[in-house]
Amino acid sequence: MSSGTRTETSRLVRIITPCVRLRAERPNHVWSYDFVEDRTHDGRKFRMLCVIDEFTREAMAIRVKRRLNSTDVLETLADLMILRGPPAYVRSDNGPEFIATTLRNWIAAVGSQTAYIEPGSPWENGYCESFNSKLRDELLNGEIFFSLAEAQVIIEAWRRHFNAVRPHSALKYRPPAPEITIPRGGHIVPWASAPALEGARSPTPAMASDPPMH
Repeated sequence: MSSGTRTETSRLVRIITPCVRLRAERPNHVWSYDFVEDRTHDGRKFRMLCVIDEFTREAMAIRVKRRLNSTDVLETLADLMILRGPPAYVRSDNGPEFIATTLRNWIAAVGSQTAYIEPGSPWENGYCESFNSKLRDELLNGEIFFSLAEAQVIIEAWRRHFNAVRPHSALKYRPPAPEITIPRGGHIVPWASAPALEGARSPTPAMASDPPMH
C-alpha cells in the first residue's frame, strides 16, 4: 500500500469511526440535542433546543426562547424523561450549556450517560445535524416570525407534522411517531409516549417549572 493510500485510509478511519462508535439500537437508547438560532422580524435572535431520538428519528422537543442555558436543557430533559424514562445515552457537542457540571451530574444521577462528540466534529452528531438542516430548509428559511410567541406556535406545529405525517426515507417513508389514541380517556399522543403514560415516575423530585412545548 502506498503512503498516499495509507494517509487517505487513516483520514477516512478518523472520519468514520466516531460515527459508528455509539449507534442507537432501540427507541430511548440514544437521544441527541443541539441548538439552532434564528431571528424574529425585528432582528432579535431566538434559540431552539432540539432533542431527537436517534433510533426512531422522532423530534421529541423543540424548546424556543430568546435565551437558553444549561438549566433550560436540564428542564427539557426532565420533562421528556417523565414521559419516556431516561435514555441510555445523551449525545451532544461540547457547548457550555451541555457540559455544565450541574447538568452532567443530574444526567448521571438519573442513570443516563453523556456521549460528547469530539470538539470541532459536528459530523459525530450527524442525526441531530441532519434534523437541524431539515428544520432550517423546510421551515425557518421560508417563514417570517413577527414575535417569539408566533415562532413557538409555528415551530411546534411543524414538529408535530414532522413526527406524525412527514415521511422519512430512513424509515421506509413512514413518519417516526404517528399519533395514536389511548383507549381509556381518548388521548392522542405520539406512539413512543404511550408505554410510559401509566405508572410513569418523574426522574426528579418535582416537574420542571417551565416545561417545553410537546
